[in-house]
Amino acid sequence: MSTFMAKKEEIERKWYVIDAEGKTLGKVAVTAATVLNGKHRPEYTPHVDCGECVIVINAEKIVLTGKKLDQKYYYHHSGYVGGLKAVKYRILMETKPEMVVELAVKGMLPKNKIGDASITRLKVYRGPEHKQQAQTPIALEVK
Repeated sequence: MSTFMAKKEEIERKWYVIDAEGKTLGKVAVTAATVLNGKHRPEYTPHVDCGECVIVINAEKIVLTGKKLDQKYYYHHSGYVGGLKAVKYRILMETKPEMVVELAVKGMLPKNKIGDASITRLKVYRGPEHKQQAQTPIALEVK
C-alpha cells in the first residue's frame, strides 16, 4: 500500500465562516489557522497547500483574557534609527480589530511559501456582515 500524496490541482477549497463574538482571540486564531493550513482534512500533505478559505466575522467583539488589553503591545519598526512604534492592544482593538485577528492567525501559520499563500485566504470583518455570500460558507464552531 502506497502513501497518498495530495496534488495542488485536485484540491477543492471550501469556505468556512467563524463567528468570533464572545470567543477568545487564541481559540479563534487556532481554529482559523488549522483550516487555512488544511490540517483538518484527512488528505493533508505537509508540502502541498491543501488549506481552505476562512471568514472571521464580529472581530470587534473578540475577547482578550486577563490584563492583555493594557499589558500587551503591538510593535513595528519604520526602519530608521529610533523608529520603534508600540501600540497597546486596547487602542488596536478600538481602531483595527481586524488586524489583531490577522496577526494572531499569521503567527500560527508556517513561515514559508505555503504560509504566505494561506494568509491570503483569510478574510476578517469587524461586524456581522461579510462579502462572501456567493461562496455559501459553512459555519465553523470554535472549540
